[in-house]
Amino acid sequence: MLTHPTLDLLHILGLNGMAKGFIDLNAQPEARTLDHAEWLALLLEQEKTLRQQLRFERRARTAKLRHTATVEDVDYRAVRGLDRSLFLKLATGDWIRARHNLLITGPCGVGKSWLASALGHRACRDDLAVAYHRVPRLFTALATARGDGRYARTLRSLARLDLLILDDWGPEPLNADQRRDLLEIVEDRYEARSIIVTSQMPVDHWYEIIGSPTIADAILDRLVHNAYRIELTGESLRKAKRADLDQPAT
Repeated sequence: MLTHPTLDLLHILGLNGMAKGFIDLNAQPEARTLDHAEWLALLLEQEKTLRQQLRFERRARTAKLRHTATVEDVDYRAVRGLDRSLFLKLATGDWIRARHNLLITGPCGVGKSWLASALGHRACRDDLAVAYHRVPRLFTALATARGDGRYARTLRSLARLDLLILDDWGPEPLNADQRRDLLEIVEDRYEARSIIVTSQMPVDHWYEIIGSPTIADAILDRLVHNAYRIELTGESLRKAKRADLDQPAT
């Protein structure tokens, strides 16, 4: 008798997970053996689960990750030098909570962006604020923001993220504005938030890409010293997949 008024009230209060749980439990004859406290506990668990899922979906939309990738789907069989134990450690997300960085390097096509996206996806699941940016486009966006008065606000929004993914850095040398932009980003996040950087260039070449010795020292000192590293090798995985597709059927 109270089913409809109760559902209406739950929806009015924004307790949509509890409303769904109420419908599900009410349809189960065995649920009638539960006492009030058990019913309430199950309804609260449904509400918690729904809210966690909605938060994750919002985080994932905002992050705009390059790939739909998860840490559970990583292929450790691919010959690319991926340290399984290290990646599983990174997949826990503890390094983000400890405010460390991650540098992923290797040739084109070995999965750098995919792995970064998988870790970003996991961070979204852990209710952390994440954003993915390709470095060339980010520099263009910052140049535009500098011209229309949004520069400081844009930097503040980047600084608030728990995890910032900077994908596809290099090999083009930075100009003066880009050097300053990168220094501002790294400085704001130093020992406060985490960064993932992916690049085809080995870390020991980054000094040359930055260009100015003084600024390069400042950036790399803040970026590299507390960073985990994944150094991938081997042939492009995309080429391997294409070769498999080209094989004649037997």
